[in-house]
Amino acid sequence: MAPLNVPLERRLQTLATLIYGIEPSVVIGFFIFLWTIPFLWPILIAYVIWIIKDEAPVRGGRRIEWVRRLKFWKYFAEYFPVNIIKESDLDPSKNYIFGYHPHGILAYGAVITFATEGNGFSQQFPGIETNLMTLHSNFKMPFHRDYLLSLGICSVSRKSCKYILQRTGRSIAIVVGGATESLHAYPGIIDLTLKKRLGFVKIAVETGASLVPVLSFGENDIYDQIKSEQGSWLWLLQKRIQAALGFTMPLFHGRGIFNYDIGLMPHRKPLNVVFGNPIDPPSNVSDEEKDNVVQDLHTQYMNSLQAIWDKYKDDFAPNRVQELAFVG
Repeated sequence: MAPLNVPLERRLQTLATLIYGIEPSVVIGFFIFLWTIPFLWPILIAYVIWIIKDEAPVRGGRRIEWVRRLKFWKYFAEYFPVNIIKESDLDPSKNYIFGYHPHGILAYGAVITFATEGNGFSQQFPGIETNLMTLHSNFKMPFHRDYLLSLGICSVSRKSCKYILQRTGRSIAIVVGGATESLHAYPGIIDLTLKKRLGFVKIAVETGASLVPVLSFGENDIYDQIKSEQGSWLWLLQKRIQAALGFTMPLFHGRGIFNYDIGLMPHRKPLNVVFGNPIDPPSNVSDEEKDNVVQDLHTQYMNSLQAIWDKYKDDFAPNRVQELAFVG
């Protein structure tokens, strides 16, 4: 059990992390409750129609800077804590695609780093405005979608990515491994689903955006997951859910609010988010050259991730179970 004399600062960090975790359930429950009040029906119907028609998720979001800078996010980042380590400065006049790895269970490091100012992204990379990209299905959830949009989070569709990158000085962050990679999120292991993920590299070639590999040490360590062997009933169920909904949910546990052994709160373990050097795509690539250029950039990108791992693994992953691996 957690001791009673925990400092107030740590209690606030735990509270922020708890609120972040339960927010989707709370707001959806509140939305359902509102339907029990008949005089609100015209407003709710209009809101649902607006959700269907609203193109903000694919047109840059509705970023609200003061929401991203709330003290709440500072407490959330300090819970682990989440730290930024950068290999080089970035030119704010250029466009970038940040590839975040690994996904982990809930991609906490990506949200804190790219959708908030909890760990000071704008101080580390001044002048770079970045949108974190997520599944379009997240924008079908009433109220929750508006909260995501205020953080600058947008749909990860190809149309959405290219819309943002057509403007000078704009960047996007993509958790490349996605739901598939979450099934490989085990403590001490970083297995990246990347070998066949070429879409983000193609967008870089088409838009001229530089690729920046980002490797988060610790993302897979903050939860314990029940292992599902390929071909097992659990693995088959998870893959069917993924095929139907676009995402899947691993069977995981962390710690509790008042205990350190069991619960759905993440463990307090540091996340060290390392930004590699940018990889610039060639200009004026012809259609005939495109496939070869994409493959070459993808290889450079994977080699860069490997180099980051080799450089920092003894500092940030001393208790690793195995070396970095590219599994799919």
